[in-house]
Amino acid sequence: MARLPQTIHPPEKARTGKHACPTPVPGRRIGIHTSIAGAISRAPERAHQLACNTFQIFSTSPRQWKASQVSAAEARLFRQAREKHGLRPLVIHDNYLINLASPNAEIRRKSIESFRAELERAVLLGAEYLVMHPGSALNGDRTQAIARFVSGVESAARGLRLGPLTVLVENTAGGGGALGSEFEELRAFVQLTERVPLACCIDTAHLYQSGWNVSTEKGLAATLARLDAAVGLDNIPVIHTNDSRTALGSRADRHEHIGKGGIGLAGFRRILNHPRLRHKAFILETPIDKKGDDLRNLDVARSLVQGTRRAPRNPRTPSND
Repeated sequence: MARLPQTIHPPEKARTGKHACPTPVPGRRIGIHTSIAGAISRAPERAHQLACNTFQIFSTSPRQWKASQVSAAEARLFRQAREKHGLRPLVIHDNYLINLASPNAEIRRKSIESFRAELERAVLLGAEYLVMHPGSALNGDRTQAIARFVSGVESAARGLRLGPLTVLVENTAGGGGALGSEFEELRAFVQLTERVPLACCIDTAHLYQSGWNVSTEKGLAATLARLDAAVGLDNIPVIHTNDSRTALGSRADRHEHIGKGGIGLAGFRRILNHPRLRHKAFILETPIDKKGDDLRNLDVARSLVQGTRRAPRNPRTPSND
């Protein structure tokens, strides 16, 4: 799976030229996965400096079972900063190690414990959404894996008051036995989970990598029609907005800068301005290959929204217009 950057450099305090004073796009929610380095309460300010009006974070390290704790005081500072800057919604991405669908009893036990802690931190921080990967069947029976996932989610949440928090299960590229690349599996997660509010987060790169050609007008229309029939577009509040470094149908999850992968600038222009999608929260998880890539990707995404300046066409990416 693609790995999100844990350190996203904040922009320089003073900028000149075309990158001076970035501002949000009025009426739209566009943000990025933001670093919690140093203290989790710093993340809202970092997102604000990038002119985000929504953002995503990890609530702890995503690559180890042992989680850091969030104190009540730190959570209060986080909430205050978020409220000050009007950052909504807050999306938290869960630990990469969690696999509630695993047939391995020990991995599943650790996954349930870890996911419960994710839920507790999300509630403490006041998040609207907690995004999770559905896990892998590990070449086993997928129907049984789906049942294990559903049972695991409900076990992890037992006795918790989630308030406004909704769990979002994310579509996947489908490699390595991963669940969730098929829309029917997403529908099963939503329909079978009864005691936990559950909806979907859709990743554009994962769509493309699993064989849905959202780079073209026809392909995007077909994808959205199938998604609407399977889970309902109203049940998809968050879109992970990433280009794909790998080919259509590759099943290999590698994110690329906006407009520089298989989906291309024209593809993202259609996605960002589609009438059924324009009111979603668009969260970028694009690579940080060099300093400033976070702001550059946000600038490109914002420029593609109707009514803002048009981004220059990427000469390395063929047009899909």
